[in-house]
Amino acid sequence: MSSQPKSRREFIKSAAALGSASLVTQDITASMQNFSNNIQKPLSNSASTESIIGNYGQWATSLLNDPPQLSFRGDKFEDIDTWRRQAMNKTLQLVSPPPLPELPEVKIKSKYLYQDLQVEELQWQLPYGRPTEAILIKPSNATNPLPGVLGLHDHGGQKYFGKRKITRTSDNMHPVMEEHQQHYYSGNAWANELAKRGYVVLVHDTFTFGSRRVWYQDIQGITWGPCSVEGKTDQNSEDPANIEIYNTWAGHHEHIMSKSLFCAGTTWPGVTLTEDQVALSILAARTDVDQDKLGCCGLSGGGLRTDYLGGLDHRIKCAISVGFMTTWKDFIMNKSQTHTWMTYAPLLPKYLDFPEILGLRVPLPTMVMSDEQDQLYTLPEMRKADEVLSEVYHKANASERYSGKFYPGEHKFDATMQKDAFDWFDKWL
Repeated sequence: MSSQPKSRREFIKSAAALGSASLVTQDITASMQNFSNNIQKPLSNSASTESIIGNYGQWATSLLNDPPQLSFRGDKFEDIDTWRRQAMNKTLQLVSPPPLPELPEVKIKSKYLYQDLQVEELQWQLPYGRPTEAILIKPSNATNPLPGVLGLHDHGGQKYFGKRKITRTSDNMHPVMEEHQQHYYSGNAWANELAKRGYVVLVHDTFTFGSRRVWYQDIQGITWGPCSVEGKTDQNSEDPANIEIYNTWAGHHEHIMSKSLFCAGTTWPGVTLTEDQVALSILAARTDVDQDKLGCCGLSGGGLRTDYLGGLDHRIKCAISVGFMTTWKDFIMNKSQTHTWMTYAPLLPKYLDFPEILGLRVPLPTMVMSDEQDQLYTLPEMRKADEVLSEVYHKANASERYSGKFYPGEHKFDATMQKDAFDWFDKWL
């Protein structure tokens, strides 16, 4: 095995999982190659009558109503408050987030300047798991409270890393993260770039990423197939080969985690929502942050997190979802194999189409950014999702507060998109 991880570009072309998908590489072991998560090349970016579940696809799609039962687009609701109350209650019931804990004590591990930015390395302890580590970045010359943005890192098949995917705190970057930022973000640490424009940006490791990842030593009884921890040890050397092995293992472990969460009466998006809400509360509690001007943004898995957090926590006054917007139909027919278990809340599609989760925040300002050749979705269903959100905002007489933008190219949040996103934050925050 090569000592360097495959480039993400090569990986995207050779496997079904990227961005927010479970990482599946082809050269770890034969058993991993044959594991059920190692789906073959995904369907194309265009619409198709074919289905990833064979001739069951059309039938499964027929079970959905358009609009769903609690959609604001239907004739059932005219009053936005009545609709939101019912839709929010049902969505929270099905997403089933764990209870929010008391605001944890936040420790400042270190504090320093980097490129005219004030950087704080933070840590807090949730009631479960290892401590959460986070990076806060703001202009070094700030004197008054500034708008605060929760920077939501992507999935990217890189569960060894979290906050470091979209931040930079020194000139000495890990080569895996340097390549990651180059491929997805035009070489930018976008959290830093946003902070330079006058924002306090907080980026934390969320559930199962970075400091919150599952360690081999904590797994008991997993001794079979690609999820076996036999011969594996938790190392801090950050050798790229060891990181690649961990990321592959963590990708295969996702279905185990998700099933266990279901058995606990919660869901993966519910757990992630709670952890992101804790981070949002920590950001809002700071004296250098204007708690009335809070936003969130993220690509891919970060876009997914934006969809749930922005839709269900209206302290977020401006939300920007990048590279994670389509319909439940797209997942059924074409693309569920390209996405993480972090996506799914059982039974929710009966009540809301996927974009309507984010639409729960109407009329608060919202931007959705999509790439026309994004391998994670089909273009017709991305455009359908844009139509759904446009209709929701139009019915709420808030069309000017929604922006759906499409860009040429594959899955990314490049410099052009970053500028448009930051301009949207400037307009509303």
